[in-house]
Amino acid sequence: MGTEIRDPNDRDTGTSRLSSVSMAIRILKAFSGDEAEIGISELAKRLGIAKSTVHRLVVTLMAEGFLDKNQETGRYRLGLGLFGLGSLVRHRMDLSTEARTVLIDLRQETDETVLLAVPSGAEIMYIRTQTSRQAVRINAEIGMRAPCYCTAAGRAILAFQPEGRIAAVTAAPMPPRTPKTVTDPDKLLKLLANVRRLGYATEDEESELGMRAIAAPVYDAQSEVIGSVAIAGPVQRLSLKNLGGLVEPLLTAARATSVRLGHRGSFGSDEF
Repeated sequence: MGTEIRDPNDRDTGTSRLSSVSMAIRILKAFSGDEAEIGISELAKRLGIAKSTVHRLVVTLMAEGFLDKNQETGRYRLGLGLFGLGSLVRHRMDLSTEARTVLIDLRQETDETVLLAVPSGAEIMYIRTQTSRQAVRINAEIGMRAPCYCTAAGRAILAFQPEGRIAAVTAAPMPPRTPKTVTDPDKLLKLLANVRRLGYATEDEESELGMRAIAAPVYDAQSEVIGSVAIAGPVQRLSLKNLGGLVEPLLTAARATSVRLGHRGSFGSDEF
């Protein structure tokens, strides 16, 4: 832990920032289906905030696309930026719902832990899990995060993202999680190219010693990769040969989930 040195002339900068965030959220929550447009004066009165403060926050929210101004009435309404964020949440909910029975069947078939992951910045987050019933098994909690560069679930997603996002990940530090973690950008790019060729990603003790995994991407109705299905197990059972034997059931599950989400396009490699 480091020592913080504060500017004596900036006493409440942190508190002020938090207060502004709180007030901005209160402004957004003031809108409803019955009152889709509200003016500055009404917002200030309702929230007990100075009009100048409301105006400053509204301008900031407009710049981010979270509010729009009706030029005819001069009143404000929620912007399409919020719709975009809501769509991301809806995608996750739809993905989790549609994948549920597929994951149960995949766990039943393989008797290994099955995971459903979605991108979360430079990481992935597990949004649904089906844990193996075997005594020695891999456990993962819903909401758990992991780096995308060293996990099968993360690579299965990252490999199909725009070049800019892949470049951002490879340009950032990739600290090793185990002695086997690939941290060289060029090597990672080659691994991602292989994922695109095969249609699935593998992981050999790169994020956690004693664990191997295999994962395949899940596509939505717009043919964008929005998540991945992964199978993970201990190295005692999942030899590299046994890992290869999971390719067919894994791809079948990932593709079935994609179809449930409305995907009608190709799935990359069809080598199985």
